Amino acid sequence: MRAVKFLIAILLLPACGALALTGWQVGATLVSPVGPVAWAFGSGYGLWLAVFVLLPRPTRTYVLGHELTHALWALLMGARVSGLRVRKSGGQVKTSKTNWLVALAPYFFPFYAMLFLAVFFVVHWFWPLERWFPVLFFLVGLGWSFHVTFTLATLLAVDQPDVQSQGWLFSMVVIFSMNIVVLALTAAALSDRVTVGDVCRLAANDLRLAYGWTLDKLAGLWQHGRAWLPR
Repeated sequence: MRAVKFLIAILLLPACGALALTGWQVGATLVSPVGPVAWAFGSGYGLWLAVFVLLPRPTRTYVLGHELTHALWALLMGARVSGLRVRKSGGQVKTSKTNWLVALAPYFFPFYAMLFLAVFFVVHWFWPLERWFPVLFFLVGLGWSFHVTFTLATLLAVDQPDVQSQGWLFSMVVIFSMNIVVLALTAAALSDRVTVGDVCRLAANDLRLAYGWTLDKLAGLWQHGRAWLPR
């Protein structure tokens, strides 16, 4: 299975480039011109960066979100969940079954950003909160920054069993691409400038270009290699 996932990861490398381009295009559309929403998101993102660098890190809070994300995605996959344990040095949650989505979800699913969104819209269902939207985007920016900083720090500093179980290359490809997908779709769902359909169309076009370019270069290498083969 490791060999199959490694092959899948190789095949998905052009998709990483394509999705990065899609994310860049979506981001450029959302922040040009820079409006209150972009300022609110950027302020929240920047504030957490300063907290992460300058103040003691709330590691236990990250571990709690990490394990709850495992649990949430396991429940979505129809598994049973039990035995949640959280310590500063690490955590654990027991699931009746797992797969690559359950294993890698904490590295691409920003638990606290999504929690802020869920709580806000549940309250908004009962009491109109339109004028508080900048606060929501500030909190979402804070949550995304929390997710990105702790994810990078964890992957760079610790050999994660979640990553090891899926293979390093496969895990990195999934984490990179899914972070972009989740962020772009979340931004589109909350924005009046870009729709989810726009994101899907941009991604489809960028994927077509990326794989077309890749196949063209591989065909050129094949032809070049054949010229050096003995006749």
